[in-house]
Amino acid sequence: MRKLDGLKPERVFYYFEEIAGIPHGSKNTDEISKYLCDFAQNHSLKFYRDSADNVVIYKAASAGYENADPVMLQGHMDMVCEKEDGADFDFEKDGLRLLVDGDNVTADGTTLGGDDGIAVAMILAILEDESLKHPAIEAVITSDEEIGLLGAKAFDASKVSSKLLINIDSEGEGVFLTSCAGGADVESVIPLEYKKNDKECFEICVKGLEGGHSGSEIDKERGNAISLLGRVLGMLSDEVSFDLCNLFGGQKTNAIPRKALAYVAVFNEDEDALCKKIDEIDAVLRNEFKTADGGIRVCVSAADMCEKAFSPASKARVLSFLRLLPQGVVNYSKDIEGLVETSLNPGIMTCDEESFVMKTSVRSSVESRKKEICDKIKVLTVLLGGQTRLYGEYPGWEYNPDSKLRGIFGDAYKELFQKEARFEAIHAGLECGLFAGMIDGLDAIALGPDLWDIHTPGETLSVSSTERTYNLVCSVLEKLK
Repeated sequence: MRKLDGLKPERVFYYFEEIAGIPHGSKNTDEISKYLCDFAQNHSLKFYRDSADNVVIYKAASAGYENADPVMLQGHMDMVCEKEDGADFDFEKDGLRLLVDGDNVTADGTTLGGDDGIAVAMILAILEDESLKHPAIEAVITSDEEIGLLGAKAFDASKVSSKLLINIDSEGEGVFLTSCAGGADVESVIPLEYKKNDKECFEICVKGLEGGHSGSEIDKERGNAISLLGRVLGMLSDEVSFDLCNLFGGQKTNAIPRKALAYVAVFNEDEDALCKKIDEIDAVLRNEFKTADGGIRVCVSAADMCEKAFSPASKARVLSFLRLLPQGVVNYSKDIEGLVETSLNPGIMTCDEESFVMKTSVRSSVESRKKEICDKIKVLTVLLGGQTRLYGEYPGWEYNPDSKLRGIFGDAYKELFQKEARFEAIHAGLECGLFAGMIDGLDAIALGPDLWDIHTPGETLSVSSTERTYNLVCSVLEKLK
């Protein structure tokens, strides 16, 4: 039996469950892309698929709307793949295990993919519904948005003619986005030298953090497990002599890391001091984060023997980098109250035979400040003997004071729900910025139903909010005559 049967809008949740059954993490979009093409063929709709797995599905205007300007409905097909510790789940081959609890839809032990599967589900429901009134629709469903908007970057804008873009990739009902931050990822690589290890090995773990989206939830001041692990090791080194053997943490640059690990080696006589100091640090951090991130824990346990450890110089460089690399909010906007202007998130930390590697997401609505933070990371890395690489850069999306869509959405929202819509900027990257750079005179808006804790295994979608948001989009389409 299907888990979402009976939820309304029925066809939206039918397609959301279909999508949830198809593995569709970033860089694993072939199958979901094929599904979208099959949908178009089965509904006798023209479509286009490119080499990046982006799909465009075209639907002709309904009767009476032949002379209306075409509209682009847009979302992305990939999802962030995060799971709870110990969850028996393979994102490469398993369909999501959906759960319904009253008004909430979640997934068992994993991210839900509501970001942005609910947009794709809404678009498919609109495309199949012959009773709706609407202009010509160009449905653009992109790939690999979650790892740097890669699908949108590869998209050939000549495949669409619309100057009106409705992006369904936001997470707050009644809040309509009209501009967003730009960003980039910075990879820092610091060379490592090793020595033979003959001491006892222990695992130090920072865990229990909530995590979240590294843009839209960076202002909540939740703990970053990678940065906190650096702090833990720095505090530990003040009182306990240890060698550093390995460390890693995080899975995505656009997700605040929830867990990070370090492997250290100490002489037998220092084991008690190690355990005592970690207990003290745990108490300190639990007190600091009791409101912002109350589940935080710092633990130590015996580990398998590590054959080698960082040289003293390599250990010093890595610990210095971890202690000096900033994280979180850097600046708030002086123009829009409460809006984060500039931030950074150390998102993925790894070590290999030769190097320590950190990947950091940098965001800002001011291009010069984005560049400044990237330059600071480069200076720090180079001072410690390493090199940096800038990748995944994407532009911001500037506010359009003459937006037609903003007025129509505001009117439709008030008519349907008897309250005023809110128009805001967001400190996160949206594909609207890339499309605006490709299409002259593009008028865009971004919206979506209520979604909480995206990019975490606690991701939750509101059923009732989905219905209201879907009805709003259908109402707007009818008004675009």
